[in-house]
Amino acid sequence: MTDEGVRRGLLPLLRPWVFPALLLGLFEWYARRAAALGSDALAPPSAALEAFAGAALDGSLWQATGFTLGTAALGLLLGAVLGIALGIVLGLSRRAAQLGGLSIEVLRPVPSVALIPLSMLMFGFGVRMELAIVAFATFWPMLVLVQSAVQQVEPRLLELSRVLGLSARDRAFKIVLPAIVPRLFVALRLGVAVALVVAVTVEIAANPHGMGYAMMIAQQSFDPALMLAWLGWIGVVGFVVNAGMLRLQRHVARRMGSAS
Repeated sequence: MTDEGVRRGLLPLLRPWVFPALLLGLFEWYARRAAALGSDALAPPSAALEAFAGAALDGSLWQATGFTLGTAALGLLLGAVLGIALGIVLGLSRRAAQLGGLSIEVLRPVPSVALIPLSMLMFGFGVRMELAIVAFATFWPMLVLVQSAVQQVEPRLLELSRVLGLSARDRAFKIVLPAIVPRLFVALRLGVAVALVVAVTVEIAANPHGMGYAMMIAQQSFDPALMLAWLGWIGVVGFVVNAGMLRLQRHVARRMGSAS
């Protein structure tokens, strides 16, 4: 391959990194300039990278990351299972949707972080408190999106399932779920993002564990380099998780396409 071909092949890969690199360079310059003027409120990205390496070597990075991801995943699992199940019921039954509509519209706008005091009273500090709040936060988008997806399933498929005498369980697993898989993954991607954001928020506000708590301790210890390292790492973790969900979605779409 010629040099021109190599350049053309690398250009699409490098282009998305130009703007982030420019921002980091500007931030590095601004933080160093602020430090030269006597301010210690900001740390340059180079110092944050050193702090990140230190946290990775002493194990605190992996311990906090594992706690946050584990709690977010368990909370998402609980919220998704309940949200998908209830969303299918409400999507298939107009009467159930009418009966539950008022309760859903009253509870859905409640901010998940507003449940922190109640969850602390019920569960104390730790995994159960954070798990309950993450499950509550992820339950509502899963419920609403799944209900909407079920309501848009081809009516003739549902009529055929009734003609065939399928039970409600068979109708849900053999007709509804395969039909809503693409939209279900959209709901799951949204749920993943919500779960991570809420988990970190709860750790910052109340739970003495995880990445959010580690970032808060760095701030209270007047260590802006470590605080910035945690902030950047949380962004990287979110990016990697979302990329993993996208790959899983494409894999499932390919499998379904080949099956059809």
